[in-house]
Parts: sequence; C-alpha cells; structure tokens
Amino acid sequence: MEYLYPSKEVAGYSQVVKAGKDLEFCGLGLLKLGANEVCNLKTDDEEAVLVILSGKCNVVVNGKEFNDLGERKDVFSGNPASVYIPIQSSFKVEEAQGFALEAAVVSAKAEKKFEPFVVRPEEVVCNHRGILNYQRDVRDIIVANGEGKVHRIVVGETISCPGQWSSYPSHKHDDYNPPYEAKMEEVYYFKIKPEDGFGIQVMYNDDLSLRKAYMLKDGDTVIIPEGYHPVAAAPGFQVYYLWVMAGDYGRELVPKDDPKLAWLNNVAPLLK
Repeated sequence: MEYLYPSKEVAGYSQVVKAGKDLEFCGLGLLKLGANEVCNLKTDDEEAVLVILSGKCNVVVNGKEFNDLGERKDVFSGNPASVYIPIQSSFKVEEAQGFALEAAVVSAKAEKKFEPFVVRPEEVVCNHRGILNYQRDVRDIIVANGEGKVHRIVVGETISCPGQWSSYPSHKHDDYNPPYEAKMEEVYYFKIKPEDGFGIQVMYNDDLSLRKAYMLKDGDTVIIPEGYHPVAAAPGFQVYYLWVMAGDYGRELVPKDDPKLAWLNNVAPLLK
C-alpha cells in the first residue's frame, strides 16, 4: 500500500484523499482560487473544516456569511482562520483580496449535524513541544475546543524547525485500547520553506511489517491508517503539515509512544 500522494498543480478544487475510499473516516481536498474567483461545494455525509493556508476569502455556509477571513501570506506566517462546515451542507468560497487564495478542506465521516462556526487566528491554541533536536510548534485549530460542536473531526498544524524531528518520540494511534491508546486515522498535508527543500516521513510498526520512508516535497500528502509516523525536516528547511484525525471511538487524543523510545520522555524534564 502506498501512503504518499505527491503534489499536483490543479486550479480550483481537487479531492486528494477521499473518506470511505482511501481511508475510512478522513478526507482532504485542496482549493486554489484566483482573484475574485468563486467555488461552490457540498459536504454530504462528511463534516469539514476549511483551513485558509494563504490569502483572504468570504465563506457562506447554508446561507450564513463569514466575511474577510484569512490574514497570513503563507502557512509559516502565523495562525490560520478556519471555518467548520457541518454534514449535509452547501458552502461557497470567494477569494476576497483580489490576488489568490489557497485553502485546504479537511473532512471526516460523521452522522451528527452541528452549526457552522469560525476559528479565528487568535483562538488557535499554540504550544512549543519537544527538546534538543525534536522541537516543533503545534497549533490546535479544532481539538479540545471542538467538544460538543463537532462530531469526529480533529484538526491542527505543526511546524518543524530546520533539522528537527516532529511527531517524536514516535507515536501511533491505530488500536482501540483505552485508556492507553485511541484508534484514529490521520492525514498530513505538507508545505516546505523554501519550496525546493524536503522533509522525510517515516512509517513503521512494532514488528516492522510496515517499514517505509518518503521524501516529502512541497504540497505532498501522506495518509496514516496505521503505525508510528515521525517527520524530519532537512537542515536548512522548515516543514509544515496540516493534520486531520478521526475515528469511531471519540475525539480524545491518546497516542501510544514507541516503547523503544519511551526513555526519551523520562529524560526530557532533566534537559529542559
């Protein structure tokens, strides 16, 4: 099975990962609009989050307007503005700056319908995590703040500094084993700065029947149905990834660390 979906330059809306086909729960689409262009979309049986990667737009969800959203020039330049879109909804996205818009539409299979809402940049919860050469900045877009407002979807962003690892110590969430591990699929969408750089996605499981590594380029996508999945940024380049998670047993994030790397968590407090 291939987990890497290489970048493709497509104008308008393109579906990259389809829930119910590529994965059971999670999906990802990309939206690229020129000046003043408009795109009309539907969610059907998936709840979705429109994450503005760059540019500014107006969004209408089931007749409810959310205007002048987005204020960053790229994903490395601050927190995103995002819109939650319920199942069985129609929504319109209009570029609003007279330049260009790039956004991602992450989604998850859902049965419960909620109201649309906006997560503004100042509402994103930011944390700096890790020590030594596995440091990163994590932006929670819809995580704990989504309880009672969404069904399954969990969304955020991570930025790894040059030469640093993230999603490390390696963890997984592919086995329902409460309270020690949640079972949730995940999708990563990557951006690299500068764009001609690269990162590395490693994927493996305990018995190494899964043992893969991918060279990540700007605009690539990786699906994560199973296994540990650390990411490395090559020296000289920042690596960003948007992540969406969903499963059938709640939204609480309970990853299981690779037991062979657990000692890192024990020494980390001593090295801070």
